[in-house]
Amino acid sequence: MSRRGSRSQTPSVTAGPCPCGLLAAYRDCCGRLHRGEAAALTAELLMRSRFSAFRVGDRDYLLRTWHPSTRPPRLDLDRALRWVRLEVLETTGGSAVHAEGTVRFRAHYAEGGKTGQMEEHSRFVRHEGAWAYVGALEPRRL
Repeated sequence: MSRRGSRSQTPSVTAGPCPCGLLAAYRDCCGRLHRGEAAALTAELLMRSRFSAFRVGDRDYLLRTWHPSTRPPRLDLDRALRWVRLEVLETTGGSAVHAEGTVRFRAHYAEGGKTGQMEEHSRFVRHEGAWAYVGALEPRRL
């Protein structure tokens, strides 16, 4: 999800349900990962937490969870773009016993009064014991 978003965390997002789509409050779900209180146990959970980081504008978390071999030197986020909803379509590997995995997802967004979606097949690997986002295998805007 190389789209851009802002760093400020919106109170309506951080006080409500988690943007990742799981049935928990943001503070108890992806918020714990963003604050560094926990680490994603699977590639899918890292993907979900990265979607939530785009939604709340947590640039530091996005960079911290990007594999150093593909991490950009900086990440500029677009304030006009709002990530709305995430659908996880497929996962391979990426569990606690795997060293790598993939997650295919569809992310819905709103920008300038219009809605859209992007689909990506992302690759994740373990780096220094934690899951890290490597990059998109098949990015596309729908």
